[in-house]
Amino acid sequence: MKNNVFAFTAIGLMAGIFLMGCEKTSEQKIKSANENVGDAKQQLENAQTEFEAEWQIFKSESEKTIEANEQKIDAFKEKMEKAGSKAKAKYSKEVAALEQKNSDLKKKLEDYKDEGQSKWQEFKTNFKNDMDAIGKTMTDLFSGTD
Repeated sequence: MKNNVFAFTAIGLMAGIFLMGCEKTSEQKIKSANENVGDAKQQLENAQTEFEAEWQIFKSESEKTIEANEQKIDAFKEKMEKAGSKAKAKYSKEVAALEQKNSDLKKKLEDYKDEGQSKWQEFKTNFKNDMDAIGKTMTDLFSGTD
């Protein structure tokens, strides 16, 4: 019986010593936490840099498309003038609506502020859909006048 108590005590002491030796010191914990914070800051900076690069490309491409839309609308208006008052009366409302939509897109692009990844993806999808809709409307309208 004494041997069993002695064996259990010895095993308990060895397990305790082993577990204490495995535990990190406070300094190690602080160092590890600082490394984790540093890694998180670096990841945040990388994500911000990636966003800014993506934003600049998206903005530049969108501005080019808006400018191209403006040029197409201007060319169509000139074509309407040459075609006469009948064509002008027929298409003036549609052209004015296209100009307004294009102007609204330009303002929407200028006013965008970063509000996080999910809002950015939503903005980008909606903006592209709006641009595609304007492009389709212009194609349908302008191709009917040829």
